Amino acid sequence: MSLEAKYNFEDLYNAAEELVFAELEAQLERADDSVPRDQDSVVDMAAFALNLVTPMYRANLLGRIYAPALSEEHHREIEKAVKKAIGKISNNPPD
Repeated sequence: MSLEAKYNFEDLYNAAEELVFAELEAQLERADDSVPRDQDSVVDMAAFALNLVTPMYRANLLGRIYAPALSEEHHREIEKAVKKAIGKISNNPPD
């Protein structure tokens, strides 16, 4: 029996995703028109940034309590990762 069949993983959540998406939205709003905003480019930017930041998985109430403190701690890391992702994808847009 697989682990996923045996246990419920629905409450497992990577809070870094939400933070990266919010930061990506903010930076895209401030970016000039040369930055691509098509579906593939924005998803690539999000994926690239998420691969650069420390995951912030949580699975229970205690994790939800500590998540705001962790998000402040990782804010600068996320800002830098999103900036790098926007630059990388802007210079190498998907075909």
